[in-house]
Amino acid sequence: MRVLIISNLVSGLKTGAIHDFCRYFTKDGDELTLRATSGRSKIEDMLRDASEFDLVVAAGGDATIGAAAYELRNSDTPLLPFPAGTANLLATNLGTPEEPSALARIARALKTEHFDIGELVYRQGDETITKGFDVIAGAGYDAAIMRRAERLKERLGPMAYFAAAISEPNPKVANFTVTLDNEVLNIEGIAVLVINFAQIFPDLSIIHGNDAKDGLFEVVVIKKQHPVELLPALFAAFLDAMGNFPDRADAFEVRHSAHVLVESDPLLELQFDGDTPGATTPFEAHILPSAVRFVVA
Repeated sequence: MRVLIISNLVSGLKTGAIHDFCRYFTKDGDELTLRATSGRSKIEDMLRDASEFDLVVAAGGDATIGAAAYELRNSDTPLLPFPAGTANLLATNLGTPEEPSALARIARALKTEHFDIGELVYRQGDETITKGFDVIAGAGYDAAIMRRAERLKERLGPMAYFAAAISEPNPKVANFTVTLDNEVLNIEGIAVLVINFAQIFPDLSIIHGNDAKDGLFEVVVIKKQHPVELLPALFAAFLDAMGNFPDRADAFEVRHSAHVLVESDPLLELQFDGDTPGATTPFEAHILPSAVRFVVA
């Protein structure tokens, strides 16, 4: 089996688990090619010959895997998301194990399913940038949390996001104009989330009925102005997962759309799959239906 492995050397806790994966996976006759990046080498360059391999493994955080998935879009080349980041939200949504031995087993089995991914378009200076994302893109409070968490990840791991949220007690309120397929929303809030996969913890989803195969985003405007006011909505989300609490608190405005344009006054910081590129609103997001073939457990 010919396997191309893309490894982000600076993702997560840098445990080197990808090398354990190679040891567990390799059998007689296999050819494993490992290409590493610390951020300077571009993932799209590393995947230039991906079609010549039976499997691509992307080891890193959600942004690394999202970049690989976007580069492999519509190619039908199977991609194994190897959760080596801090939050690993895609792995949570797919039910992908974290142990290298278990990942080696599902890579060998090569069971796959097609999923939607997102395409993000934004301006950075005078340049128009196009990127892919698998899980969530957004602007506002979520981006501020991601930016603050970046410097805490190595010390706190996943708890960095909670620490960052606590340190951002008064998120900026903005007037959003959200243009959807069939509607324009003018609404005040602290963030807009464009969601492909909705789980943020096992058994805890931001919204109901998420389906990353339906050709639509869930577009969520977070309306409450203080983070404490979001707790009832998150508590409802947890109970909803168990089927015991059918109602949501009124913190979220939710729509479904294949194409989204988000504008805000004032301008707000942007994030996608946990990456904060230093750009701001406006941004556009487009769904790419069934564009990637993920290896699943």
